[in-house]
Amino acid sequence: MAGAAGPTMGVEEEFLLVDAADGRPVGCCETVLDADRHRGASATAPEFQRELLSTMVETASGVCDSLARLRAELAASRARLAAAARKAGVRPVASGTAPMAASARTVTPTRHYRQMARLYGRLTDETETCGCHVHVAVPDRDTAVAVLNHLRPWLPVLLALSANSPFHQGADTGHASWRTLVLSRWPTHQIPPYFASAAHYDRTVAELRRSGVLPARAANAYWFARPSSHLPTVELRVADVTPSVDEAVLQAGLSRALVVTALDAVLRDVPAPRLPDHMAGAALWTAARHGLRGPALHPLTGRRVPATEALRVLLGHVGPVLEDLGDGEEVRELVARVLAEGTGAERQRRRGVRCGAWPTL
Repeated sequence: MAGAAGPTMGVEEEFLLVDAADGRPVGCCETVLDADRHRGASATAPEFQRELLSTMVETASGVCDSLARLRAELAASRARLAAAARKAGVRPVASGTAPMAASARTVTPTRHYRQMARLYGRLTDETETCGCHVHVAVPDRDTAVAVLNHLRPWLPVLLALSANSPFHQGADTGHASWRTLVLSRWPTHQIPPYFASAAHYDRTVAELRRSGVLPARAANAYWFARPSSHLPTVELRVADVTPSVDEAVLQAGLSRALVVTALDAVLRDVPAPRLPDHMAGAALWTAARHGLRGPALHPLTGRRVPATEALRVLLGHVGPVLEDLGDGEEVRELVARVLAEGTGAERQRRRGVRCGAWPTL
C-alpha cells in the first residue's frame, strides 16, 4: 500500500449529535444516517457508521496518499455530516466528551455493542466519547507489531496536541482530555504493552478474551495503538476528535511520520525503547491532565519537562521523514497554529460551557 510519497493513510472521526437549542446529545444516529443515504451521496464516498451510543456517529476518509487528498476528504465528509444532521434537526459537535448530559440515549443495537453492554454494564452508557483514529499502511502484521513498539513513547504527545474534552455534564473537569480518563476505566484502553511478535500480540488478545475482560467475539483489544484486525495498517487511536480539519490532518501527518520512522528503525534492526508500562501510563495521564499548557514526561527519558518540549522532541524525531514526504512545512505551520491558538480544550474553555460555544461542523 506504500508508494513514492510514503505509506497511505486514512482517518476515522467520531462526532456527537446535539440538540440545536440546548446542546444536549440526542439519540438520533439512525435518523442522521437515513438523511445522508437519501441525499444521493456519491457511491464512492464511505458511508457513515453507527457508534457505541445512539448519540454518536463515525465518519471515515478513503485511502489517501497525501495530506492534501486527506484534507479534501475530511472536509467533504464533515460537510456531508453537517447537512445530514441539519435535516435531522441536530448539530454535529467535534468534542471528545459531551459538555452537557444527554436527555436520552441507547446502546446501538448491533450484536457487538449488545455484547459490550452485557459485559461492561454502566460503563457502556457512560462512554459518550469521540476520538480521531489514524490508520497508516504497513507491509504485514509482523511489521505492524514491531512498529507498535516504537510508537509507544510518542502517543502521549499526540494526545496532548489533540486534547479537546475539558467539560463533562456541564462542569469543567480540570483535565484537557477527560475522554482519556473515561476510557481508562475500560480494560486495555491504555498505551499497549511491548510485544515480541505478532503471535505474541494475538496470544495476548486471545488470553484477554478467555479471561472475560474482552467480548468473546472481539477481534481486537482497545489499546491506543494497535494493528488493525482486518487491514494491513497500524491504527493510532489516542487523539481526541479535533475541532478542525487542519488538526485532524496534523494528527495524520505526525502519525504517518512516526510510522515511517519506526519502519526504518525496524528495517535497520534498531530496538524499540523499552518504556516501562507504569511510565507509559504516567505520561498518558499527564498529557490528559495538562494538554500542551503544563508539564509532560519526556518521551525517551521520562523526565518531567514542559509539554512544548516533549512536542519539540517529537518533531525532531520525525523531522527527516516529514521532509522526505514533503509534509514538513505544512506540519510545522499547523503545529505553530495550535501553539498560538491553543488546543481544542483551551479554546472550549475560553468560550465556556454553553450551547453554541462548542466546535460544530
